[in-house]
Amino acid sequence: MAESLPVAIIGTGKRSVYMYAPIIKALGDRIRLVGVWGRSEESARSLGEQLGVAWFTDMDRLVREAKPVIGIVCVKRPANGPVAKAALEHGINVLVETPVAEEPAEADELIAYARSHGLKIEVAEQFHRRPLEQIKLKLIESGLFGRVYSSFSDFAGHGYHGVSVMRSYLGFDARPISVTGAVEEFPLAPHFAFNAGTFGPRSERQEHALVRFEGGRIGVYHWTSVGYDSALRWWRSSRFLAEKGMGISVGVGIEVQEQLTLLAPGGEGPRFITIQRVWERCDGGALRAVKAHTGDPSMPILEWENPFAAGKNGENVQWHDDEIGVAGCLMSLVDAVAKSIEPTYGPEQGRIDQAIVLAMLRSSEAGGAPMEVG
Repeated sequence: MAESLPVAIIGTGKRSVYMYAPIIKALGDRIRLVGVWGRSEESARSLGEQLGVAWFTDMDRLVREAKPVIGIVCVKRPANGPVAKAALEHGINVLVETPVAEEPAEADELIAYARSHGLKIEVAEQFHRRPLEQIKLKLIESGLFGRVYSSFSDFAGHGYHGVSVMRSYLGFDARPISVTGAVEEFPLAPHFAFNAGTFGPRSERQEHALVRFEGGRIGVYHWTSVGYDSALRWWRSSRFLAEKGMGISVGVGIEVQEQLTLLAPGGEGPRFITIQRVWERCDGGALRAVKAHTGDPSMPILEWENPFAAGKNGENVQWHDDEIGVAGCLMSLVDAVAKSIEPTYGPEQGRIDQAIVLAMLRSSEAGGAPMEVG
């Protein structure tokens, strides 16, 4: 077995403790946590003591003493690009939180530096890596649906997250040409804000974008700023319309159902694909796989296997879908470093997602005039 890669958490954001540390521990045969870095002594010491590893405020010392090969950049959003750049300049391959950088030019600088120095960057864009999204992407890749013509992200995630889900159905190789956007603020009736734990008047920022892709294909994105914690905005949906069928996710909060259809024999009605979660046991345990029962004789069953549930029953971590997605981001970087290959998503895709969001904002400010994706 190959030696596990040393990993450092660079930053002291909340996800360091509740997301990344448990994932690193569970993947102990592939990676190991060797240290944490923070900008302030207080936060760095607190995180290091909490996780039981060495802590640093000097990145030179982190590299010299802990010798991390991979750094997980976990800082406040505006610092993603600058801190990732500092880590790269110290020879560390990085997993960067979203967005990879606030501006495309900043992302370009990161990408160019990594390429010229033989380093890898992956982006913690996990939404399209969740199990139900993975089985849909596998179905699309199989060719059963034919060519996907249009894709919708309707409260499936905010900003770059929602854009990434929308783009994934078209294929990340689909090139966006222009964006028409509308962004407006609206007052809402007083109600409970779950994340803040407060009750009172609220306002929402609605974001809408029509994205035109090369070849005439269309992407549609919708989001509201209260979409994660408001009883007024409970909807979750993503959709694609394809040559030979369609798929639609519908749900309340995280309780999402998938409705995927091809043509029934005779061509007069829809044939629904059955999605099945496969667990370790009949009463639960870790998620083993997600299967799609297509009803197509040439390809009756397609399966996505959970790469983090390959052990014996009872020995696998029982992660929820988001943890599986984030672990997939990290392992994409680990494999890229270990095998000298490219990450499966990468900073170029993260750059495009953020560039589409920025084009939407520019378009809205210009009264809805179409904007090129910079």
